[in-house]
Amino acid sequence: MSNTVKFRKLPLVVATQMALFSMAAVAADKTEKDVERIEVVGKYTVTENIDTATGLGLSLRETPQSVSVLTEQRLKDQNINTVLETVKNAVGVSATEVDNVRSSFKARGFEVTNYQIDGVPLAWSLAGDSGETVADVAIYERVEFVRGATGLLTGAGEPSASINLVRKHADSTALKGNVDVQTGSWNRQQLTADVASGLNRSGTLRGRVVGKYLKSDSYWDQFEDNSNVLYGVLEADLSNSTLIRVGGSYQNRDPKAATWGALPAMYSDGTYIDWDTSKTTGADWTRWETTNTNYFANLNHSFANGWQLVANYNRMAYEKDSKLLYLYGAVDKATGEGLSAQRYRAYGESDQNSFDVQLKGDYQLFNQSHEFVVGAITSTQDIETDSYTPIGGDMSGGYDRVDVGNFYQWAGLPQPEWENTPVRAEDVTIKQKGLYAATRISATDALKFIVGGRVSSWDREGIWYGAKEDYGNNGEFVPYVGALLDLTEQHRLYASYTEIFKAQDRRDKNNELLDPVSGKSYELGLKSSFLDDRLNTTVAVFQIQQDNLAVVDSTFVPNAEQQTAYYGADGTESKGFELEVVGKPIEGWNISAGYSQFEAEDAYDLKVNTDSPRKQFKLFTTYQFVDALPELTVGGGVNWQSETYAEGGGARLTQQSYSLVNLMARYDVATNLNLQLNVANLLDEKYYNYMTAWGTSYTMYRYGTPRNLSFSVNYAF
Repeated sequence: MSNTVKFRKLPLVVATQMALFSMAAVAADKTEKDVERIEVVGKYTVTENIDTATGLGLSLRETPQSVSVLTEQRLKDQNINTVLETVKNAVGVSATEVDNVRSSFKARGFEVTNYQIDGVPLAWSLAGDSGETVADVAIYERVEFVRGATGLLTGAGEPSASINLVRKHADSTALKGNVDVQTGSWNRQQLTADVASGLNRSGTLRGRVVGKYLKSDSYWDQFEDNSNVLYGVLEADLSNSTLIRVGGSYQNRDPKAATWGALPAMYSDGTYIDWDTSKTTGADWTRWETTNTNYFANLNHSFANGWQLVANYNRMAYEKDSKLLYLYGAVDKATGEGLSAQRYRAYGESDQNSFDVQLKGDYQLFNQSHEFVVGAITSTQDIETDSYTPIGGDMSGGYDRVDVGNFYQWAGLPQPEWENTPVRAEDVTIKQKGLYAATRISATDALKFIVGGRVSSWDREGIWYGAKEDYGNNGEFVPYVGALLDLTEQHRLYASYTEIFKAQDRRDKNNELLDPVSGKSYELGLKSSFLDDRLNTTVAVFQIQQDNLAVVDSTFVPNAEQQTAYYGADGTESKGFELEVVGKPIEGWNISAGYSQFEAEDAYDLKVNTDSPRKQFKLFTTYQFVDALPELTVGGGVNWQSETYAEGGGARLTQQSYSLVNLMARYDVATNLNLQLNVANLLDEKYYNYMTAWGTSYTMYRYGTPRNLSFSVNYAF
């Protein structure tokens, strides 16, 4: 180390219990039937078409961008439980953990701000302050990562990547499922159940239910993690050509002794502190409860000519209820004093309603078959947060402030009395609309072009912590161009140019809002398959630009109406390359490996986002002893990243390059019963997973998770 089960949504619970009862009642009459079958090549990749990048429903090889997929089997093998953990283990993306709830994700030098569920774009709060980034993935079949700009489908955002979470579907007419019981380090207790079945004799009505319960202590002092997950979905074949899907999910996380921010990194004399990994800034009363409730409906209709109409509705509701402490300052090396704390209480809600409709199909032209898609999406997100002031606190500077005392003997601060009447801190509405179209043109059997575009509108209006907000952009056009050339049956060369935009509230010297930041992504790559498609590789080089980024105008003279002015600067740029290998080279061996590297600088040749690793290597592999001992599967992997740092105000924190080694072993006791052991961070590496530096008083860091073990028993039926 360098110095430099609380279910509050009763209707969803009742519906789920009814579905389970129906499954059990008709299970004896079922025959197996698969709907939307996913063909698996090995266990770590799929051949199912994806909509994440273009909406055309293309395979991974047909998509002219870098795409990585974490399959359900990969999630199980590596014991991956949250969205955050998927990012840590996916090629070309990285994560920093701000505290117990919030994390930020980055790819190719820029922050990841776009995510989708079943291909439908949805909004996240900044850094996931309602628990989005630590949401559980037990309800998802797989997680897809499309790197580069994805403005054709996602609209506004950064030119980094988009994360698509694909829900588990009710695709079985026979009663089947699994129950997984897990224990591990820090008194971890976890129970997961996944049950699916047909609900009538013909199999045209099907259901699936997923539930999960987690209670665990932590390597942090006092911290406890408590979470509950419930998911239910019903699918009905209204006819041979029409499928309707309705469902809902509920996730509640209520951690005890939650933290806000991180540990102080510097003594008052300017030297650096190396705390114990267990050190925390939380107290026994601090909490950051988050609840996510999602209701959705999907209609998929196939016309006689092969065209397909898809319509989606999503309602996403978030709740956050927090009582927190934020520590800042510099510690006196001798006395442990010098820190102050800000006490904060808030309750917030966010409701988002999204509608999406899409029409796609094939058409014939010049003796060739081509594909076309047209779609529209509209979403409205309302955000409200109320904050409560401590009674009798020192409100200097507009914020509550209390001396911490000797931080060496920290056991928390007493909870204050809170005012009964809250102050409305956030009252914001975000509206987004988009109309897009794309076509894949087959110039020859070997050469294809993808051309598309989106017209987007994005608007944010309201009050955010006392500041009035009213900005956005209408009619922004985002182009998409791609080309694919089959060199042979196994090797496909591709190139793509994509864009994305992000509205900004900065104003120029004429007091006019700046145009949105424009993100542009250029990519050239080669996608290949070997060993009868059992092994797939991708080699990609890319260049990403951000233009019109707001920079302070030093020539501006402040006046009564405006204190600061900005101008749009072009030239923030990232260049790099990525390599990925995934598949099943031989029977019993599954592998996923990738290397990524980039350099990112602004218009003045200064490095940007230096807390994001420039180089990463990620490997995970398993091997089943098919001939010698087929009941045994062993595996492991390593995640390596290069040096990162954070600096500001004359201070600098540096994390040297490090590797995290993981191991797993699974033994099949019977056909439907197995035992699994996972060891994470085998070498007990001590490393920063978050750094920030804004001078001595605001230089902080967090340590990543030390070595830990988990043991699970899985029964399938």
